[in-house]
Amino acid sequence: MDVAEVHTVLGALRSAGCPCWISGGWGVDALVGRQTRPHRDLDLAVDAGREAEALKALEALGYAVETDWRPVRVEVAKPGGGYVDLHPVVFGEDGDGRQAGLDGGWFDYPGGDLTTGTIGGRRVPCVSARLQVAFHQGYQPRDVDLLDLRLLEALR
Repeated sequence: MDVAEVHTVLGALRSAGCPCWISGGWGVDALVGRQTRPHRDLDLAVDAGREAEALKALEALGYAVETDWRPVRVEVAKPGGGYVDLHPVVFGEDGDGRQAGLDGGWFDYPGGDLTTGTIGGRRVPCVSARLQVAFHQGYQPRDVDLLDLRLLEALR
């Protein structure tokens, strides 16, 4: 997943009226303001109420569903274009959101943790460093996760 494809995906979702926020490795890079490593995929928190429109917009770009664990996540792939991992988030009237977890629990997305960063010189929506750190809890971190955590800690 390269910078140009990140912007193509974000543009398609924006045009389709699908709010989204970058998390995962690209989300860390957005907060840092530069690409720090190669990325297999683009993790996006999407408004669950607009999930169908998001999938349709990605399908128009050549993406097809590869992994379907809804309501937790759905990953789409494009030959030569990488992967987009959609995390449907149900938002309340207060602007806070919740994403279903695999174990029956939830991941919280406080509205105050939805922010912006920079990828390839463009402002992009992403989740905060605090929320990124929270998402890195509860599993054995890989080397890329440890790098992300060091970068996030430097931002805090």
